[in-house]
Amino acid sequence: MKRGEIRWYKFHTPDKKRPVLLLTRDSILEYMGEVTIAPITSTIRDIPSEVFLSTQDGLKKDCAVNCDHIQTVSKGKIDSLIVTLSQEKLAKVSAAINFALSL
Repeated sequence: MKRGEIRWYKFHTPDKKRPVLLLTRDSILEYMGEVTIAPITSTIRDIPSEVFLSTQDGLKKDCAVNCDHIQTVSKGKIDSLIVTLSQEKLAKVSAAINFALSL
């Protein structure tokens, strides 16, 4: 597991298995039982707290990282790797988080 990876995660019922972006820094991941993630959604609102992703980023369809719904979840529920985002996209995620949290 590494920061910047998009992996599958099963949210609580009635939700479903969804892709999430790992946000926790690499240096602490092995010591933590929980990780901070941002869910990825097919609902694209085109707002500054989202980062648009497409097939060029390695996903099956257009979607967005939703930085308004960042949460910490059990590391044990994180599933298989889908793709790892580029440093360019991670920089956009950082800007979106700053906007979402008004930092």
